[in-house]
Amino acid sequence: MIGLTWHGGTVAEITLDRPKALNALSTAMAEELARVCAEVGASRAHAVVLSASGEKAFCVGADLKERNGMSDADLLRQRPVFRAAFGAVLGLPQPVVAAVHGFALGGGTELALSCDLIAAQPGTVFGLPEVSIGLVPGGGGTQLMARRVGPAKAADLVLTGRKVAFEEAVALGIVDRPAPEGGARDTALETARAIAANSPIATRAAKRALRNGAPLDLVSAMDVEDNAWRTTAMSADRREGIAAFNEKRTPDWPGV
Repeated sequence: MIGLTWHGGTVAEITLDRPKALNALSTAMAEELARVCAEVGASRAHAVVLSASGEKAFCVGADLKERNGMSDADLLRQRPVFRAAFGAVLGLPQPVVAAVHGFALGGGTELALSCDLIAAQPGTVFGLPEVSIGLVPGGGGTQLMARRVGPAKAADLVLTGRKVAFEEAVALGIVDRPAPEGGARDTALETARAIAANSPIATRAAKRALRNGAPLDLVSAMDVEDNAWRTTAMSADRREGIAAFNEKRTPDWPGV
């Protein structure tokens, strides 16, 4: 249900692989996603791509067929499993690029929002339709969408539950890397390889600074940035980067 592929030893690709169910998230799939993310997070991967198999959908959210037979107690027992899965993607220390195609609804949009960058192709449809079935987005949708497009635009999307086609998603800023027809995965991999060519210590520290500084006042956020700078300045990666620049060669990053 969750695939893991390595590209060149530095880019890990995590794949949602339940195409017959449009990659809907079952309890078992959510558990496996959290496990694979933990494996990748502890690895020496420099960057990560989150993709999906099949032609029709990136992910249509929670498996509502599974939930149809659940009691309230069952749903509450499933909740921490789902929170752990979405949290595992959001918490990956490496920069993560989503490769989105087809339908990305509910939890599918939330998985994409949990990544640092989103690549998508024409025909992709985003949406947070949870209010139409008596729920609110529970995988970070209300918080991550607001941080990405602003509170008012997020309110429009969340409260109406409407679907957003590719062109509007680009205009809103949901999509960072517009791809050509059928090219979301290639664009995401290209972006991840570009990230992976840089110092892994620096890109991880930059990700932390971007994430942790965003909700703070400017003075506090500058302290977050300073801590990230100090982490990189004392690293072997910084010494290798400067040496490689002066010797006019490609850096061989120690990653420490």
